[in-house]
Amino acid sequence: MTIRHLRIFVAVATVGKMCDAADQLFLSQPTVSQAIKELEEHYEVLLFERLGKKLYITDAGEKLLKYAKNILTEFDNIEKRMLEMSSKKSLSIGATITIGNCILPYAINDIKEVYPDIHISSCISNTKVIEEKLLTSELDIAMIEGNISDPNLISIPFLKDSLVLACNSKHKLAKKEELTIEDLKNTNFVFREKGSGTRELFEDYIQKSKIPINVVLQSNCPGSIKNAILINNFASVISIRLIEEEILNGDITIFRCSKNLLDRTFKIVYHKDKFIDSVMNDFINILKNYEDSHRLDNLPSKKLLVFK
Repeated sequence: MTIRHLRIFVAVATVGKMCDAADQLFLSQPTVSQAIKELEEHYEVLLFERLGKKLYITDAGEKLLKYAKNILTEFDNIEKRMLEMSSKKSLSIGATITIGNCILPYAINDIKEVYPDIHISSCISNTKVIEEKLLTSELDIAMIEGNISDPNLISIPFLKDSLVLACNSKHKLAKKEELTIEDLKNTNFVFREKGSGTRELFEDYIQKSKIPINVVLQSNCPGSIKNAILINNFASVISIRLIEEEILNGDITIFRCSKNLLDRTFKIVYHKDKFIDSVMNDFINILKNYEDSHRLDNLPSKKLLVFK
């Protein structure tokens, strides 16, 4: 028994004739007759009495008619609501904190140009939290700066980024033309929180060098990190994207790693079982077309961080 059977049955019961029901449904009369026969065999009841050329609905047919009308009404409502949902595009985007501040606002604007009525929800947090939300389907897609280890997540590189050592231009480190890793010994640092891709990359390197540094402040807020650099005279390792304006204004001095050891790539991440609809596919293509490394390469960088 299918929705099609019920729809044919209701039509026959309503018009009273197989031929009229067939015309109404744009079917052949044998097809309609066969559907009624299959229903009667399925439920092992007689749905219509056939007297001459007329059909008379039975008590069993009356009961089925009541149920069938309710079922068809609910089915039609489901169809209508689900089709409405498919026409209302939505996308749930996650971003790690650096990307959330530098890339996400522009990415949202770009996808809204393609889908003006789209509903966007977003979450900005560290790599660990975003990864968990992707695995529990709380997010459709994410942009991440850290490393992804879960095999259920697909990771696609899309944009280059550089971490730089940053300090107030009046900081003692800023007076040097060149730094070695030993120059960072006992320097006061403001760091991102545990679970951050930014912190993970720098910690991996600093632990290999066995140089002690003082982490006096942890924050997941780029604004508070910049204030700690500018006001509290702390150093930090931070994405060059987050301090572009301060570099251009001469407020912050940066040291680039000569061997590109602090370079990284932002990644598009989604669950391997995620259905990629047109919205998600267009969003991925938008991100893949981003390219601004030349602008960042030309930012003032008089100092050079040399790791030996």
